Amino acid sequence: MVDQTVRVSPPRPADHLQNEMWVDEQIWGHRLWDSQSPWLLFLEFLSVAEAKRREGMLLNEGGQFYPLQFRPNKQMGLRNLLFNNESMSRTAARHPDNNAAWSAWLQDMHETAQGVSPADFGYLRAHFRSFHQLEQVLSLLRSSAVESDSNRRWTSRFLFPFGPNALYEDLTVKGSTQPSREYINFGRTGELLYMMLCRAECATALRPCLDKFLAGGNPWNTVVGVLQPTGDPDRSLREASYLPYRRHSSFDRLGEDWLGVCNLHLPGFDAYPHLVTLSALHVVLYQLAIAAEQCASPRPYFICELVAPRKTLVRELSTLSYLDNAQLSRRAVESLISGIAESPEWLHAMSQSNAFALCKAILQDRVRWPRVAHPDDYDGAEDPDRLLAELRTNASSRHRQHAANVHRTYGGGAGLVSRRGTNRLRYAPNDGLLKALVFANVGQRMEFGQFLATLFSRYGFVFGEREAGQVLEKDDLNRKAFQANAERLERRLATLGMLRRLSDACAYVLNPLWSVRAT
Repeated sequence: MVDQTVRVSPPRPADHLQNEMWVDEQIWGHRLWDSQSPWLLFLEFLSVAEAKRREGMLLNEGGQFYPLQFRPNKQMGLRNLLFNNESMSRTAARHPDNNAAWSAWLQDMHETAQGVSPADFGYLRAHFRSFHQLEQVLSLLRSSAVESDSNRRWTSRFLFPFGPNALYEDLTVKGSTQPSREYINFGRTGELLYMMLCRAECATALRPCLDKFLAGGNPWNTVVGVLQPTGDPDRSLREASYLPYRRHSSFDRLGEDWLGVCNLHLPGFDAYPHLVTLSALHVVLYQLAIAAEQCASPRPYFICELVAPRKTLVRELSTLSYLDNAQLSRRAVESLISGIAESPEWLHAMSQSNAFALCKAILQDRVRWPRVAHPDDYDGAEDPDRLLAELRTNASSRHRQHAANVHRTYGGGAGLVSRRGTNRLRYAPNDGLLKALVFANVGQRMEFGQFLATLFSRYGFVFGEREAGQVLEKDDLNRKAFQANAERLERRLATLGMLRRLSDACAYVLNPLWSVRAT
Protein backbone atom coordinates (compact mmCIF):
# COMPACT_ATOMS: atom_id res chain seq x y z
CA MET A 1 0.00 0.00 0.00
CA VAL A 2 0.97 3.64 -0.36
CA ASP A 3 3.06 4.87 2.54
CA GLN A 4 0.73 7.30 4.30
CA THR A 5 3.57 8.81 6.34
CA VAL A 6 5.01 10.55 3.27
CA ARG A 7 1.74 11.94 1.96
CA VAL A 8 1.32 15.67 1.54
CA SER A 9 -1.87 17.14 2.98
CA PRO A 10 -4.49 17.61 0.25
CA PRO A 11 -5.10 21.12 -1.02
CA ARG A 12 -8.27 23.04 -0.30
CA PRO A 13 -11.18 22.23 -2.63
CA ALA A 14 -11.34 25.94 -3.48
CA ASP A 15 -7.93 25.60 -5.17
CA HIS A 16 -9.36 23.30 -7.84
CA LEU A 17 -12.89 24.43 -8.46
CA GLN A 18 -12.91 23.07 -12.01
CA ASN A 19 -12.38 19.48 -10.82
CA GLU A 20 -15.45 17.28 -10.82
CA MET A 21 -13.94 15.00 -8.17
CA TRP A 22 -10.65 14.36 -6.38
CA VAL A 23 -9.80 10.76 -7.31
CA ASP A 24 -7.01 10.62 -9.90
CA GLU A 25 -5.42 13.66 -8.26
CA GLN A 26 -5.54 12.02 -4.84
CA ILE A 27 -3.55 9.07 -6.15
CA TRP A 28 -1.04 10.71 -8.54
CA GLY A 29 -1.35 14.46 -8.12
CA HIS A 30 -2.73 17.42 -10.03
CA ARG A 31 -2.28 16.42 -12.71
CA LEU A 32 -1.23 13.62 -15.05
CA TRP A 33 -2.23 14.76 -18.54
CA ASP A 34 -2.01 12.56 -21.60
CA SER A 35 -2.08 15.27 -24.31
CA GLN A 36 1.51 16.41 -23.82
CA SER A 37 4.31 15.04 -25.96
CA PRO A 38 7.64 14.36 -24.23
CA TRP A 39 9.07 17.61 -25.62
CA LEU A 40 6.10 19.64 -24.36
CA LEU A 41 6.49 17.96 -20.98
CA PHE A 42 10.14 19.05 -20.97
CA LEU A 43 9.33 22.60 -22.05
CA GLU A 44 6.70 22.97 -19.34
CA PHE A 45 9.22 21.70 -16.81
CA LEU A 46 11.81 24.22 -18.01
CA SER A 47 9.33 27.09 -17.81
CA VAL A 48 8.73 26.26 -14.13
CA ALA A 49 12.43 25.74 -13.42
CA GLU A 50 13.36 29.06 -15.05
CA ALA A 51 10.79 30.90 -12.94
CA LYS A 52 12.03 29.28 -9.72
CA ARG A 53 15.66 29.98 -10.66
CA ARG A 54 14.72 33.64 -11.07
CA GLU A 55 13.44 33.54 -7.48
CA GLY A 56 16.63 31.87 -6.25
CA MET A 57 14.68 28.69 -5.40
CA LEU A 58 15.69 26.29 -8.16
CA LEU A 59 14.88 22.68 -7.14
CA ASN A 60 14.24 23.94 -3.63
CA GLU A 61 10.75 23.87 -2.16
CA GLY A 62 11.93 25.35 1.11
CA GLY A 63 10.10 22.67 3.06
CA GLN A 64 6.76 23.75 1.58
CA PHE A 65 5.27 20.92 -0.43
CA TYR A 66 2.14 22.78 -1.48
CA PRO A 67 1.36 24.94 -3.33
CA LEU A 68 3.92 25.18 -6.12
CA GLN A 69 3.93 28.89 -7.02
CA PHE A 70 5.84 30.47 -9.89
CA ARG A 71 5.65 33.28 -12.44
CA PRO A 72 6.53 31.98 -15.92
CA ASN A 73 7.37 34.15 -18.89
CA LYS A 74 4.73 35.05 -21.45
CA GLN A 75 6.99 36.55 -24.14
CA MET A 76 4.03 37.74 -26.20
CA GLY A 77 6.17 40.10 -28.28
CA LEU A 78 8.52 37.29 -29.26
CA ARG A 79 5.64 34.97 -30.09
CA ASN A 80 3.99 37.56 -32.30
CA LEU A 81 7.25 38.08 -34.17
CA LEU A 82 7.84 34.38 -34.73
CA PHE A 83 4.40 32.87 -35.17
CA ASN A 84 1.88 35.69 -35.79
CA ASN A 85 3.80 37.59 -38.42
CA GLU A 86 2.56 36.47 -41.83
CA SER A 87 3.04 39.91 -43.38
CA MET A 88 6.82 40.00 -43.00
CA SER A 89 7.78 38.00 -46.09
CA ARG A 90 5.20 39.82 -48.21
CA THR A 91 6.48 43.18 -46.97
CA ALA A 92 10.08 42.26 -47.76
CA ALA A 93 9.08 41.25 -51.29
CA ARG A 94 7.04 44.37 -51.96
CA HIS A 95 9.41 46.93 -50.45
CA PRO A 96 13.06 46.54 -51.45
CA ASP A 97 13.70 49.94 -49.86
CA ASN A 98 14.69 49.41 -46.22
CA ASN A 99 12.83 52.40 -44.74
CA ALA A 100 9.67 51.67 -46.67
CA ALA A 101 9.75 48.02 -45.54
CA TRP A 102 10.14 49.01 -41.90
CA SER A 103 7.30 51.53 -42.07
CA ALA A 104 4.87 49.16 -43.77
CA TRP A 105 5.65 46.23 -41.51
CA LEU A 106 5.52 48.20 -38.24
CA GLN A 107 2.12 49.58 -39.21
CA ASP A 108 0.85 46.09 -40.02
CA MET A 109 2.14 44.67 -36.72
CA HIS A 110 0.53 47.55 -34.84
CA GLU A 111 -2.82 46.47 -36.29
CA THR A 112 -2.50 42.70 -36.12
CA ALA A 113 -0.32 41.83 -33.09
CA GLN A 114 -2.27 40.34 -30.20
CA GLY A 115 -1.68 40.14 -26.48
CA VAL A 116 0.80 43.05 -26.40
CA SER A 117 0.05 46.63 -25.46
CA PRO A 118 1.17 48.82 -27.03
CA ALA A 119 1.88 46.82 -30.19
CA ASP A 120 5.01 48.80 -30.97
CA PHE A 121 7.98 46.93 -32.41
CA GLY A 122 9.92 50.01 -33.43
CA TYR A 123 12.72 49.16 -30.97
CA LEU A 124 13.89 46.47 -33.42
CA ARG A 125 15.19 49.10 -35.85
CA ALA A 126 17.99 49.87 -33.41
CA HIS A 127 18.91 46.18 -33.08
CA PHE A 128 19.22 45.20 -36.74
CA ARG A 129 21.11 46.71 -39.67
CA SER A 130 18.15 46.25 -41.98
CA PHE A 131 14.63 44.93 -42.21
CA HIS A 132 15.85 42.01 -44.30
CA GLN A 133 18.34 41.03 -41.62
CA LEU A 134 15.47 40.85 -39.09
CA GLU A 135 13.49 38.71 -41.53
CA GLN A 136 16.39 36.27 -41.90
CA VAL A 137 16.91 36.00 -38.13
CA LEU A 138 13.22 35.33 -37.50
CA SER A 139 13.13 32.74 -40.28
CA LEU A 140 16.12 30.96 -38.79
CA LEU A 141 14.65 30.93 -35.28
CA ARG A 142 11.26 29.85 -36.57
CA SER A 143 12.88 26.78 -38.11
CA SER A 144 13.99 25.72 -34.63
CA ALA A 145 10.44 25.55 -33.29
CA VAL A 146 9.67 22.41 -31.30
CA GLU A 147 7.32 20.07 -33.16
CA SER A 148 6.87 22.68 -35.87
CA ASP A 149 4.78 20.35 -38.04
CA SER A 150 1.89 20.46 -35.57
CA ASN A 151 -1.29 22.40 -36.20
CA ARG A 152 -1.18 24.32 -32.93
CA ARG A 153 -2.38 27.91 -32.89
CA TRP A 154 0.34 30.53 -32.81
CA THR A 155 0.10 31.12 -29.04
CA SER A 156 0.84 27.42 -28.48
CA ARG A 157 3.93 27.13 -30.65
CA PHE A 158 7.23 26.87 -28.85
CA LEU A 159 10.77 27.87 -29.62
CA PHE A 160 13.65 25.51 -28.93
CA PRO A 161 14.75 26.08 -25.30
CA PHE A 162 17.95 28.04 -25.99
CA GLY A 163 17.73 29.69 -22.57
CA PRO A 164 15.46 31.82 -20.38
CA ASN A 165 14.64 34.23 -23.21
CA ALA A 166 13.13 31.36 -25.21
CA LEU A 167 11.01 29.85 -22.42
CA TYR A 168 7.36 30.73 -21.89
CA GLU A 169 4.06 29.18 -20.90
CA ASP A 170 1.19 27.95 -23.04
CA LEU A 171 -1.39 30.71 -23.57
CA THR A 172 -4.49 31.55 -25.54
CA VAL A 173 -5.65 34.93 -26.81
CA LYS A 174 -9.30 35.51 -27.66
CA GLY A 175 -10.07 38.66 -29.56
CA SER A 176 -8.78 41.78 -27.82
CA THR A 177 -8.57 40.16 -24.38
CA GLN A 178 -5.37 39.66 -22.46
CA PRO A 179 -3.62 36.29 -22.83
CA SER A 180 -4.87 33.61 -20.48
CA ARG A 181 -3.39 30.30 -19.42
CA GLU A 182 -4.08 27.25 -21.56
CA TYR A 183 -4.01 23.69 -20.23
CA ILE A 184 -4.06 21.65 -23.43
CA ASN A 185 -0.37 21.55 -24.36
CA PHE A 186 0.96 22.36 -20.89
CA GLY A 187 -1.34 20.20 -18.81
CA ARG A 188 0.67 20.55 -15.55
CA THR A 189 2.47 17.22 -15.85
CA GLY A 190 5.65 19.26 -16.40
CA GLU A 191 4.97 20.88 -13.04
CA LEU A 192 4.69 17.43 -11.46
CA LEU A 193 8.00 16.54 -13.10
CA TYR A 194 9.60 19.61 -11.56
CA MET A 195 8.31 18.68 -8.09
CA MET A 196 9.49 15.10 -8.53
CA LEU A 197 13.03 16.35 -9.16
CA CYS A 198 12.76 18.77 -6.22
CA ARG A 199 12.02 15.81 -3.96
CA ALA A 200 14.66 13.47 -5.37
CA GLU A 201 17.51 12.69 -2.98
CA CYS A 202 20.02 14.03 -5.49
CA ALA A 203 18.24 17.38 -6.03
CA THR A 204 21.12 19.34 -4.53
CA ALA A 205 23.67 17.60 -6.76
CA LEU A 206 21.45 18.16 -9.79
CA ARG A 207 20.91 21.88 -9.19
CA PRO A 208 24.20 23.17 -10.73
CA CYS A 209 23.56 21.24 -13.93
CA LEU A 210 20.05 22.59 -14.34
CA ASP A 211 21.28 26.06 -13.43
CA LYS A 212 23.75 25.86 -16.30
CA PHE A 213 20.99 24.86 -18.71
CA LEU A 214 18.93 27.86 -17.65
CA ALA A 215 21.74 30.41 -17.55
CA GLY A 216 21.43 30.96 -21.28
CA GLY A 217 25.12 31.60 -21.84
CA ASN A 218 24.96 31.01 -25.58
CA PRO A 219 24.59 33.22 -28.67
CA TRP A 220 21.15 31.86 -29.51
CA ASN A 221 19.65 32.96 -26.22
CA THR A 222 21.26 36.38 -26.74
CA VAL A 223 19.69 36.73 -30.19
CA VAL A 224 16.27 35.80 -28.82
CA GLY A 225 16.74 38.42 -26.09
CA VAL A 226 17.46 41.11 -28.69
CA LEU A 227 14.02 40.51 -30.19
CA GLN A 228 12.28 41.45 -26.97
CA PRO A 229 11.62 44.91 -25.54
CA THR A 230 13.21 46.11 -22.33
CA GLY A 231 11.17 46.83 -19.24
CA ASP A 232 9.25 44.82 -16.69
CA PRO A 233 7.96 41.61 -18.29
CA ASP A 234 4.33 40.60 -17.91
CA ARG A 235 4.16 37.57 -15.62
CA SER A 236 1.19 36.09 -13.77
CA LEU A 237 1.27 33.92 -10.67
CA ARG A 238 0.63 30.24 -11.34
CA GLU A 239 -0.11 27.85 -8.50
CA ALA A 240 -2.09 24.90 -7.16
CA SER A 241 -0.22 21.98 -8.74
CA TYR A 242 -0.06 19.14 -6.24
CA LEU A 243 2.22 16.11 -5.88
CA PRO A 244 0.91 13.87 -3.07
CA TYR A 245 4.25 12.48 -1.79
CA ARG A 246 7.14 14.18 -0.04
CA ARG A 247 9.49 11.45 -1.23
CA HIS A 248 9.34 8.32 -3.34
CA SER A 249 11.83 5.95 -4.94
CA SER A 250 10.43 6.95 -8.35
CA PHE A 251 11.62 10.51 -7.72
CA ASP A 252 15.08 9.29 -6.74
CA ARG A 253 15.50 7.16 -9.85
CA LEU A 254 14.39 10.05 -12.05
CA GLY A 255 16.92 12.36 -10.41
CA GLU A 256 19.70 9.79 -10.68
CA ASP A 257 19.06 9.32 -14.40
CA TRP A 258 19.08 13.06 -15.02
CA LEU A 259 22.27 13.38 -13.02
CA GLY A 260 23.89 10.53 -14.96
CA VAL A 261 23.25 12.36 -18.24
CA CYS A 262 24.23 15.75 -16.83
CA ASN A 263 27.52 14.40 -15.51
CA LEU A 264 28.55 13.57 -19.07
CA HIS A 265 28.89 17.35 -19.62
CA LEU A 266 27.69 17.13 -23.20
CA PRO A 267 28.28 20.20 -25.36
CA GLY A 268 25.54 22.66 -26.26
CA PHE A 269 22.08 21.20 -26.07
CA ASP A 270 23.10 17.58 -26.74
CA ALA A 271 21.77 16.39 -23.38
CA TYR A 272 18.23 17.61 -24.04
CA PRO A 273 16.92 14.73 -26.21
CA HIS A 274 18.05 12.17 -23.64
CA LEU A 275 16.48 14.13 -20.77
CA VAL A 276 13.26 14.41 -22.77
CA THR A 277 13.16 10.64 -23.26
CA LEU A 278 13.98 9.84 -19.65
CA SER A 279 11.44 12.32 -18.32
CA ALA A 280 8.58 10.77 -20.28
CA LEU A 281 9.73 7.30 -19.22
CA HIS A 282 9.78 8.20 -15.54
CA VAL A 283 6.31 9.72 -15.66
CA VAL A 284 5.09 6.30 -16.83
CA LEU A 285 7.10 4.49 -14.15
CA TYR A 286 5.79 6.84 -11.47
CA GLN A 287 2.17 6.32 -12.47
CA LEU A 288 2.49 2.53 -12.55
CA ALA A 289 4.51 2.33 -9.32
CA ILE A 290 1.94 4.39 -7.41
CA ALA A 291 -0.92 2.42 -8.97
CA ALA A 292 0.68 -0.86 -7.88
CA GLU A 293 1.12 0.46 -4.35
CA GLN A 294 -2.49 1.62 -4.24
CA CYS A 295 -3.60 -1.88 -5.29
CA ALA A 296 -1.11 -3.60 -2.95
CA SER A 297 0.33 -5.32 -6.04
CA PRO A 298 3.98 -6.17 -6.76
CA ARG A 299 6.11 -3.61 -8.51
CA PRO A 300 5.26 -3.74 -12.23
CA TYR A 301 7.69 -5.26 -14.71
CA PHE A 302 8.04 -4.80 -18.47
CA ILE A 303 8.91 -7.70 -20.75
CA CYS A 304 10.81 -5.95 -23.54
CA GLU A 305 11.18 -7.40 -26.99
CA LEU A 306 14.04 -6.58 -29.31
CA VAL A 307 12.09 -6.76 -32.55
CA ALA A 308 12.64 -10.08 -34.30
CA PRO A 309 11.98 -10.88 -37.97
CA ARG A 310 9.18 -13.24 -36.95
CA LYS A 311 6.71 -13.52 -34.12
CA THR A 312 8.31 -14.86 -30.94
CA LEU A 313 7.16 -15.99 -27.51
CA VAL A 314 8.81 -12.89 -26.05
CA ARG A 315 6.55 -10.75 -28.23
CA GLU A 316 3.48 -12.51 -26.90
CA LEU A 317 4.62 -12.13 -23.32
CA SER A 318 5.51 -8.48 -23.92
CA THR A 319 1.99 -7.84 -25.22
CA LEU A 320 0.49 -9.50 -22.15
CA SER A 321 2.83 -7.54 -19.91
CA TYR A 322 1.68 -4.31 -21.55
CA LEU A 323 -2.01 -5.22 -21.16
CA ASP A 324 -1.54 -6.07 -17.47
CA ASN A 325 0.19 -2.77 -16.77
CA ALA A 326 -2.37 -0.84 -18.81
CA GLN A 327 -5.03 -1.96 -16.32
CA LEU A 328 -3.10 -0.90 -13.24
CA SER A 329 -4.22 2.72 -13.11
CA ARG A 330 -7.89 1.74 -13.48
CA ARG A 331 -7.48 -0.79 -10.71
CA ALA A 332 -5.93 1.89 -8.53
CA VAL A 333 -9.02 4.07 -8.93
CA GLU A 334 -11.27 1.14 -8.06
CA SER A 335 -9.07 0.31 -5.07
CA LEU A 336 -9.34 3.82 -3.68
CA ILE A 337 -13.13 3.76 -3.92
CA SER A 338 -13.31 0.26 -2.43
CA GLY A 339 -11.13 1.48 0.42
CA ILE A 340 -13.74 4.12 1.22
CA ALA A 341 -16.53 1.53 1.15
CA GLU A 342 -14.60 -0.75 3.50
CA SER A 343 -13.53 1.98 5.91
CA PRO A 344 -14.87 1.97 9.50
CA GLU A 345 -16.27 5.45 8.90
CA TRP A 346 -18.39 4.30 5.96
CA LEU A 347 -19.52 1.08 7.67
CA HIS A 348 -20.60 3.07 10.73
CA ALA A 349 -22.51 5.55 8.58
CA MET A 350 -24.29 2.69 6.81
CA SER A 351 -25.67 1.48 10.12
CA GLN A 352 -27.32 4.80 10.97
CA SER A 353 -30.87 5.89 10.23
CA ASN A 354 -29.63 8.81 8.11
CA ALA A 355 -27.11 6.63 6.25
CA PHE A 356 -27.45 8.36 2.89
CA ALA A 357 -26.73 11.84 4.23
CA LEU A 358 -23.75 10.58 6.24
CA CYS A 359 -22.30 8.58 3.33
CA LYS A 360 -22.75 11.51 0.98
CA ALA A 361 -20.88 13.74 3.43
CA ILE A 362 -18.04 11.18 3.59
CA LEU A 363 -17.67 11.20 -0.20
CA GLN A 364 -17.78 14.98 -0.31
CA ASP A 365 -14.97 15.05 2.24
CA ARG A 366 -12.86 12.25 0.73
CA VAL A 367 -13.30 12.74 -3.03
CA ARG A 368 -15.16 16.09 -3.27
CA TRP A 369 -18.16 14.47 -4.94
CA PRO A 370 -21.04 15.04 -5.33
CA ARG A 371 -20.28 18.76 -5.33
CA VAL A 372 -22.52 20.86 -3.13
CA ALA A 373 -22.96 23.51 -5.82
CA HIS A 374 -23.78 20.92 -8.49
CA PRO A 375 -26.90 18.97 -7.51
CA ASP A 376 -26.87 17.29 -10.93
CA ASP A 377 -23.69 15.39 -9.97
CA TYR A 378 -26.00 12.86 -8.38
CA ASP A 379 -29.78 12.93 -8.73
CA GLY A 380 -30.50 9.27 -8.07
CA ALA A 381 -32.22 7.52 -5.20
CA GLU A 382 -31.11 8.24 -1.65
CA ASP A 383 -29.33 4.91 -1.42
CA PRO A 384 -25.67 4.75 -0.24
CA ASP A 385 -24.93 1.72 -2.44
CA ARG A 386 -26.30 3.41 -5.52
CA LEU A 387 -24.41 6.59 -4.64
CA LEU A 388 -21.16 4.61 -4.41
CA ALA A 389 -21.89 2.81 -7.67
CA GLU A 390 -22.42 6.17 -9.38
CA LEU A 391 -19.09 7.38 -8.03
CA ARG A 392 -17.36 4.28 -9.44
CA THR A 393 -18.91 4.84 -12.85
CA ASN A 394 -18.10 8.53 -12.99
CA ALA A 395 -14.56 8.11 -11.63
CA SER A 396 -13.79 5.36 -14.13
CA SER A 397 -15.19 7.38 -17.01
CA ARG A 398 -13.19 10.45 -15.99
CA HIS A 399 -10.05 8.36 -15.56
CA ARG A 400 -10.36 6.90 -19.07
CA GLN A 401 -10.38 10.36 -20.61
CA HIS A 402 -6.81 11.29 -19.66
CA ALA A 403 -4.90 9.59 -16.83
CA ALA A 404 -5.55 6.09 -18.18
CA ASN A 405 -3.83 7.06 -21.44
CA VAL A 406 -0.57 8.21 -19.86
CA HIS A 407 0.94 4.71 -19.96
CA ARG A 408 0.35 4.42 -23.71
CA THR A 409 1.09 7.99 -24.85
CA TYR A 410 4.12 8.73 -22.69
CA GLY A 411 5.38 5.18 -23.09
CA GLY A 412 5.18 5.59 -26.85
CA GLY A 413 6.81 9.01 -26.70
CA ALA A 414 9.67 7.64 -24.63
CA GLY A 415 10.27 4.85 -27.15
CA LEU A 416 9.15 2.04 -24.83
CA VAL A 417 5.68 1.19 -26.18
CA SER A 418 5.45 0.26 -29.84
CA ARG A 419 3.46 -1.51 -32.55
CA ARG A 420 6.50 -2.17 -34.74
CA GLY A 421 6.11 -5.41 -36.64
CA THR A 422 2.59 -6.03 -35.34
CA ASN A 423 -0.75 -4.32 -34.77
CA ARG A 424 -0.68 -4.85 -30.99
CA LEU A 425 1.00 -2.62 -28.46
CA ARG A 426 3.87 -4.07 -26.46
CA TYR A 427 7.21 -3.06 -24.98
CA ALA A 428 9.81 -2.78 -27.73
CA PRO A 429 12.41 -0.14 -26.77
CA ASN A 430 13.73 1.92 -29.68
CA ASP A 431 17.29 3.16 -30.21
CA GLY A 432 16.64 6.52 -28.58
CA LEU A 433 15.53 4.91 -25.33
CA LEU A 434 18.39 2.39 -25.36
CA LYS A 435 20.90 5.22 -25.79
CA ALA A 436 19.36 7.23 -22.97
CA LEU A 437 19.47 4.20 -20.66
CA VAL A 438 23.14 3.60 -21.43
CA PHE A 439 24.06 7.26 -20.93
CA ALA A 440 22.21 7.39 -17.60
CA ASN A 441 23.44 4.10 -16.14
CA VAL A 442 26.79 3.13 -17.62
CA GLY A 443 30.06 4.74 -16.65
CA GLN A 444 32.94 3.93 -18.91
CA ARG A 445 31.73 0.35 -19.37
CA MET A 446 29.55 -2.31 -17.74
CA GLU A 447 29.43 -6.06 -18.21
CA PHE A 448 26.41 -6.97 -20.36
CA GLY A 449 24.84 -9.27 -17.76
CA GLN A 450 25.19 -6.56 -15.15
CA PHE A 451 23.57 -4.09 -17.54
CA LEU A 452 20.55 -6.37 -17.91
CA ALA A 453 20.37 -6.74 -14.12
CA THR A 454 20.56 -2.95 -13.70
CA LEU A 455 17.72 -2.37 -16.14
CA PHE A 456 15.63 -4.88 -14.23
CA SER A 457 16.36 -3.58 -10.75
CA ARG A 458 15.93 0.10 -11.65
CA TYR A 459 13.08 0.00 -14.16
CA GLY A 460 11.62 -3.50 -14.13
CA PHE A 461 12.75 -4.11 -17.73
CA VAL A 462 13.06 -7.79 -18.65
CA PHE A 463 15.26 -8.70 -21.61
CA GLY A 464 17.12 -11.89 -20.69
CA GLU A 465 16.39 -15.29 -19.20
CA ARG A 466 17.74 -14.52 -15.70
CA GLU A 467 15.40 -11.58 -15.20
CA ALA A 468 12.50 -13.42 -16.85
CA GLY A 469 12.95 -16.23 -14.36
CA GLN A 470 12.27 -13.77 -11.52
CA VAL A 471 8.88 -12.64 -12.80
CA LEU A 472 7.43 -15.49 -14.86
CA GLU A 473 5.96 -18.80 -13.86
CA LYS A 474 7.94 -21.85 -14.97
CA ASP A 475 5.27 -22.77 -17.52
CA ASP A 476 5.64 -19.36 -19.21
CA LEU A 477 9.43 -19.26 -19.16
CA ASN A 478 11.13 -20.29 -22.36
CA ARG A 479 14.82 -19.77 -21.69
CA LYS A 480 15.89 -20.08 -25.31
CA ALA A 481 13.44 -17.37 -26.38
CA PHE A 482 14.80 -14.94 -23.81
CA GLN A 483 18.39 -15.90 -24.61
CA ALA A 484 17.70 -15.04 -28.25
CA ASN A 485 16.06 -11.78 -27.17
CA ALA A 486 19.13 -10.80 -25.12
CA GLU A 487 21.35 -11.67 -28.05
CA ARG A 488 19.33 -9.35 -30.28
CA LEU A 489 19.77 -6.58 -27.71
CA GLU A 490 23.48 -7.27 -27.64
CA ARG A 491 23.73 -7.02 -31.42
CA ARG A 492 21.66 -3.84 -31.42
CA LEU A 493 23.89 -2.16 -28.86
CA ALA A 494 26.95 -3.22 -30.86
CA THR A 495 25.45 -1.64 -33.98
CA LEU A 496 24.93 1.59 -31.99
CA GLY A 497 28.58 1.53 -30.93
CA MET A 498 27.61 0.77 -27.34
CA LEU A 499 28.83 -2.80 -26.88
CA ARG A 500 32.03 -4.69 -27.46
CA ARG A 501 32.49 -8.44 -27.11
CA LEU A 502 35.97 -9.32 -25.89
CA SER A 503 35.47 -13.08 -25.90
CA ASP A 504 32.71 -15.66 -26.16
CA ALA A 505 31.90 -15.20 -22.48
CA CYS A 506 32.61 -11.50 -22.01
CA ALA A 507 30.70 -8.58 -23.52
CA TYR A 508 30.76 -5.02 -22.22
CA VAL A 509 28.25 -2.22 -22.69
CA LEU A 510 30.16 0.97 -23.47
CA ASN A 511 29.21 4.58 -22.93
CA PRO A 512 30.74 6.29 -25.97
CA LEU A 513 30.24 9.71 -24.38
CA TRP A 514 32.33 8.89 -21.33
CA SER A 515 35.38 10.38 -23.05
CA VAL A 516 33.44 13.65 -23.40
CA ARG A 517 32.98 13.68 -19.66
CA ALA A 518 36.68 13.05 -19.07
CA THR A 519 37.59 16.14 -21.08
